[in-house]
Amino acid sequence: MKICIVDDHKLFREGLKLLLSTQGFLREIHEASNGREFIQKLPTIACDVVLMDIEMPEMNGIDATIQAMKLKPDLKIIVLSMFGDEQYYYKMIDAGAKGFMLKNSGIDKVVTAIRKVSGGESYFSEELLVGLLNNMRGHRQELADTADNELSGRELEILYHICLGLSNQEIADKLFISKRTVDKHRANLLSKTGCRNTAALIIYAVKNKIIDI
Repeated sequence: MKICIVDDHKLFREGLKLLLSTQGFLREIHEASNGREFIQKLPTIACDVVLMDIEMPEMNGIDATIQAMKLKPDLKIIVLSMFGDEQYYYKMIDAGAKGFMLKNSGIDKVVTAIRKVSGGESYFSEELLVGLLNNMRGHRQELADTADNELSGRELEILYHICLGLSNQEIADKLFISKRTVDKHRANLLSKTGCRNTAALIIYAVKNKIIDI
């Protein structure tokens, strides 16, 4: 697998690159110091997964993700986030990001995120989910008309397991139902909530306090 680290802090890039270089499944590790440099490099480098910072000089992660997805629609982008970046999550999802993780995550979490996102799944670190919940507790939330009162018991159960980061097959095995049934419930959840993908669905569930982790 080939990846690219896009972050304006050289020490962070070098440290992450060093840790990832020990992983046998990674063949090439590219890097860029900001979104503009990444977009300039993208046509000339082979890249499967991108680890993208949000706030960078010259071009931020949101604009870089939008342009990158136009150049390479199959690109898998994982957001490198800090606590306090929640305001940007929906923008990054709309731009095409498939995963979110904290910049202080351990290397095992980074590897898990890369593997899941490269395999077509979404990834949302547990720490981010807990952080979102803590930030939203104590604030009045206005639930959408399509909130949990319109989700079936089974849909809520599956939504909970989605938020835990389980794949459709893992959910099927855990609930003793077929993967096709989980696929259908996931599609219904996306339709009812108006979410475009799994990452958006997770944020929706946390923001509206439909689930608690």
